[in-house]
Amino acid sequence: MSPKPFSQACENNKMPILAALKNAFADVSEVLEIGSGTGQHAVYFAEHLPHLVWQPSDVPAHLSGIQLWLDEAQLSNIKSPLALNVLDNRWPISKTEAVFTSNTLHIMGRSEVERFFQKLGDILLPGGKFCCYGPFNYGGRFTSESNARFNDWLFQQNPKSAIRDFEWIESLANKAGMVLVEDHEMPANNRLLEWLKTG
Repeated sequence: MSPKPFSQACENNKMPILAALKNAFADVSEVLEIGSGTGQHAVYFAEHLPHLVWQPSDVPAHLSGIQLWLDEAQLSNIKSPLALNVLDNRWPISKTEAVFTSNTLHIMGRSEVERFFQKLGDILLPGGKFCCYGPFNYGGRFTSESNARFNDWLFQQNPKSAIRDFEWIESLANKAGMVLVEDHEMPANNRLLEWLKTG
């Protein structure tokens, strides 16, 4: 059997993210996670937020690794991972009351980020929550030297990848019917943006 995939970043950031999600998702019963990656976040958050059902998703290549984490955890409030590519015309979930994503917007190209928010506007129910974790620029500037170096590394991996400007993300979220509720400061120069779908 192949070993479970592992991300040190997930291990490092899971506790601060959970602290924010406890409040953000306090009244939520089900969450769609987009870009579940290794599956570590899905298992950790489902375990520590037992009042909700966690639905992992990612591109097909990552699903088997996510399933290994789920098989080991044996949690009743986490579903089998769904195949989801943000560019697909039809997503496997048509409506949901909450969405979480971590470290995905800087991996996607600009057109993918735009498509992501368009679809969020379609699937999030009124009053729904969207929480997004990762690095962001403010006023067109990096918030740290380490983020600037990280952005250079991203460009070397894929010229379409980049740390996104908060102001651009806010404009896309607003077009999708969402308003910013909270901008949580996170360790290692990251943020957790909490949005509310208003209509």
